[in-house]
Amino acid sequence: MKPPMTRAFVFPGQGSQALGMGVELAKAFQAARDVLAEVDEALKQRLSKLMAEGPEAELTLTENAQPALMAVSIAALRAIEREGNTTLAKLAAMVAGHSLGEYSALCAAGALNLADAARLLKRRGRAMQTAVPVGEGAMAALLGAELDFARTVAKEAAVATGLVCDVANDNAPGQVVVSGAAAAVDKAMEIAKAGGKRSIRLPVSAPFHCRLMRPAAEEMKKALAETAIATPVVPVVANVTAAPGDDPEAIRRQLVEQVTATVRWRECVAAMKAAGATLLVECGAGKVLTGLAKRIDKDLQAVAVGTPAEVEAFLKTV
Repeated sequence: MKPPMTRAFVFPGQGSQALGMGVELAKAFQAARDVLAEVDEALKQRLSKLMAEGPEAELTLTENAQPALMAVSIAALRAIEREGNTTLAKLAAMVAGHSLGEYSALCAAGALNLADAARLLKRRGRAMQTAVPVGEGAMAALLGAELDFARTVAKEAAVATGLVCDVANDNAPGQVVVSGAAAAVDKAMEIAKAGGKRSIRLPVSAPFHCRLMRPAAEEMKKALAETAIATPVVPVVANVTAAPGDDPEAIRRQLVEQVTATVRWRECVAAMKAAGATLLVECGAGKVLTGLAKRIDKDLQAVAVGTPAEVEAFLKTV
């Protein structure tokens, strides 16, 4: 059994969504059903039906995928808490989330209530989607590239085209993503190839985490100004600082900055390890963060908890 000081709970971001997510959790656990019902009510939308039945293209829309992923993460967490007769504060020393997953982490730690988190993510998804006309922006993963190489490539592409190209995600060693105007991202891919690195365009509908998202950041500034944020029960490692914090006003500012800033996930994981975490518990859909953890630090253990069987297996370890 691991003491809570060695555990960090982490929450996935966009791209982890899949049709049918959350269905088995809801069948198995009343706590999960309660979460999905509360999110449906907060959004005045049958999001749980969309998650279960599709159509998949509609679930993939940013304004649906973001609150849906948060709902599954919190459904899994509430199932763990209720079935284990425990709380997050007893289970984990800290939390973090990848991009939209930061809202899941804040909800898990009690800084945001569930209804507010769902409404904020719906608004965030819509704002990010409409910030740049479809087709004008793009994102690409530079394979085998480190952060400094990606920064140089993005800067050269921006200078060459006169358009925005920024580093959007520093996910793990060898997995850095650039984002910006489509022509600038294409140029970045050319420059990366000349530098001996392969790259792939990502199937996204907007260029997230770059300066083109400023209209969305302004929208979130308004939304967050109207939202209550409490002190989280455990520190939250923020995407923009890669450091743990618990000050509500700092959290509010960081969530605005996060829309246009690099997701510093590699550094977030390193910060959790430095703070004593030896096990990352990925709560929600998929296993993306579990895979990244192994690439970031081979000594870190990671486990995904998103199905009834995984919830039960995890509870045997606490």
